[in-house]
Amino acid sequence: MRFDFDKLINRENTDSVKYDMRKEYFGETDLLPMWVADMDFPVSEEISKVIIQRAMHPVYGYSFRNEAYYNAIVNWLNKRHQWKIKADWIRFSPGIVTAVNMAIQTFSKPGDGVIVQPPVYFPFFNAIKNNGRRMIENELINNNGHYEIDFNLLEKQAKEAKILLLSSPHNPVSRCWTKEELTAMGEICLKNQVLIVSDEIHNDLILPGFHHTPIAALSSDLLANTVTFIAPSKTFNLAGFFTSSVIISNDRLRSAFDKTLKALHLIHGNLFGTIASTAGYQHAAPWLDALMVYIKGNFDYFMQFIDEKLPMLKMSPPEATYLAWVDFRETGYTDDALNELLIKKAKVGFSRGSTFGTGGEGFMRINMGTQRARVVEMSERLLKVF
Repeated sequence: MRFDFDKLINRENTDSVKYDMRKEYFGETDLLPMWVADMDFPVSEEISKVIIQRAMHPVYGYSFRNEAYYNAIVNWLNKRHQWKIKADWIRFSPGIVTAVNMAIQTFSKPGDGVIVQPPVYFPFFNAIKNNGRRMIENELINNNGHYEIDFNLLEKQAKEAKILLLSSPHNPVSRCWTKEELTAMGEICLKNQVLIVSDEIHNDLILPGFHHTPIAALSSDLLANTVTFIAPSKTFNLAGFFTSSVIISNDRLRSAFDKTLKALHLIHGNLFGTIASTAGYQHAAPWLDALMVYIKGNFDYFMQFIDEKLPMLKMSPPEATYLAWVDFRETGYTDDALNELLIKKAKVGFSRGSTFGTGGEGFMRINMGTQRARVVEMSERLLKVF
């Protein structure tokens, strides 16, 4: 089956954050937006068909998540990631950031230490600070663009932490953690009674040659000590439907999380999010497989381009996600000057690396989840400036 990922889609005037809020975020309206993490591709036909079919019914009242929804998630994780879970372990959240905040509120108390591994997804920082917890930075080691975990430091930090907030695969550095790395992290957490809260929203966006392992799937002990977040939003480009899952096998932890859900009255979900998620997990695997081959092509094109024409730029070797992590430090610009140059002169909108915390200054996160023509255009704009 062939999918046309090259077809350009005009997303302007659709209330798109990525396109219609360029003025608010960058001060410009005419730049090429390659920042916020959604893709410019249409969803698979299997998903759009069920959405259209349900939309034809004129009543959109309260709905519930039926058995097919839960079974689709269970079967997907088993087939895609060799992780056998039970349907009654799954809880709903409108989004991963919401789930992170709920987990911190549920499983820690004010003043408790929460470990993060910057440069990392920046809403993690606010979730810790806004809930009165203490942030502990286990900064990743940048080994010539390949990021590694500082296990020696983690050993020390785990003694004063309550939670490890894990990004797996990692956003923004595109690491798909190996079983060995995850096992080492897990053993440190078990030894020090640190709960693992694992954001695995990019778990399906794995580039050819790599394999994602849910940390909870490594052992029964880690299964009982992990709260896992997944969502179809990145996988099938459904971010606007705000439908995510929290997976907790431990009865005690799940019961505590249920109390938080009830306190916030998070009972009903998004009607269309439910049916779109079910269709995606049931039928859209071929679309996803083809997508990741296409995304790899985007990465390959840009890597070759900067190697040949912009050698002062360095991109971390991509392993997962559709997010390129690019080092601009050799251009000689300060972080602020670089951001100004890219917006005003190159007319491109990237995510500033400094927003991802320690180790991010001088970097940019570039969204490669777009048509090849836009990647080519972005590359040429950078060439004119540098």
